Amino acid sequence: MQLFRPAHKVPDTVWSSETPLNLKPRFITLFFLVLGLWIFGTGEAILIGAGIGVSPWTVLAQGITEQTGFTVGISTFIVGVLVLLFWIPLRELPGIGTILNIILISMAIDVMNPYIPEQTEMIPAIFQAGIGIIFVGIGSAFYLTANLGPGPRDGWMTGIQKRTDWPISRVRIGIEILVLSLGIFLGGNFGIGTIMFALGIGPIVAVCLGIVAHWTKL
Repeated sequence: MQLFRPAHKVPDTVWSSETPLNLKPRFITLFFLVLGLWIFGTGEAILIGAGIGVSPWTVLAQGITEQTGFTVGISTFIVGVLVLLFWIPLRELPGIGTILNIILISMAIDVMNPYIPEQTEMIPAIFQAGIGIIFVGIGSAFYLTANLGPGPRDGWMTGIQKRTDWPISRVRIGIEILVLSLGIFLGGNFGIGTIMFALGIGPIVAVCLGIVAHWTKL
């Protein structure tokens, strides 16, 4: 179907900001940014509740939680701030979306987590993990099209790519492997849900971007 055709790039929608460094975005732009980030964080909470493994960055956050006793949301916030500090030598500039990414995803995980069922059987857990990944994909489509600055992890990836001229896919894979390995070492939850996320998030984000592309600017 035409509606579900994957996008090859982030579309320019009716709510997109003209520039990532826009300090006075329109209300509709902020609305879709906040909505997207909250849905993204809710998707991460759904994955956590499934109990069969989470996204690589949340594996790291869970590992920090295991070592410190912080909530996963606070650990996610700490990871976001630390990654943002890595932008300094890369000379990347954060936007409003970058800062809100760190704050709102962390908040959404902790706020929504008590309302998410925790699964103990494999089939319901796989189903719930799939729903979580779809939520992350939907949230990504909304916040990426707001165009108010990349998330701290995405900016780190693009910054390294600019400085090294390595292929973006190689940079992303390297970062994900590093983060996942550190998270597992610290005690994060790696499992089939992590594999589902790794294989599914790219195509799902592409499809979600293809759907929102129907609201492109004329």
